[in-house]
Amino acid sequence: MEFILVFLGALSRIIPHPPNFTAISAVALYGTNKIADKKWAMIIPLLAMLLSDGIFELFYRTGFLAFPGFHSGMWYVYGAFAVVAMIGFWVRAQFSYGRLAVGTLLSSVSFFVITNFGVWLSGWYGYTMEGLVACYVAAIPFFRNQAVGDALFVALFFGVDYFVRKVLLNKQAAQQA
Repeated sequence: MEFILVFLGALSRIIPHPPNFTAISAVALYGTNKIADKKWAMIIPLLAMLLSDGIFELFYRTGFLAFPGFHSGMWYVYGAFAVVAMIGFWVRAQFSYGRLAVGTLLSSVSFFVITNFGVWLSGWYGYTMEGLVACYVAAIPFFRNQAVGDALFVALFFGVDYFVRKVLLNKQAAQQA
């Protein structure tokens, strides 16, 4: 299952999609709730990022992409996904679908706050309070995509898991009885 999650996360970044509309947060939240080994659950979304960033870097170096896979701000992005995984452990501690919904929203917000603070620290908007505000305002469309993508992919991952575990496996067990 772990390799499937890495593949799905990386694939969601590689196929054409609106900016920030990927499954990486969902991979982190699902993985931390379903994989027993906490270290491995924490590493999975980072591996998905590393795999897709490596592919982007390869295409960038060969001239097929205009942007690199590895860049100076990637540490904020990877750190933000590590925070998302920690939110997933919080959801796992007393799992409920309400807690999962709150965790999903917290994941989107934390990613937005962390990564855009990193953009501001890079100097693109100047090192002023006005620059910080401008940085966050400019990122609002990306936040919308992130929040919608997170909600969709979390619902998809956990919904498919519920369907397989509760509906298909219970139906199969009833047929065998």
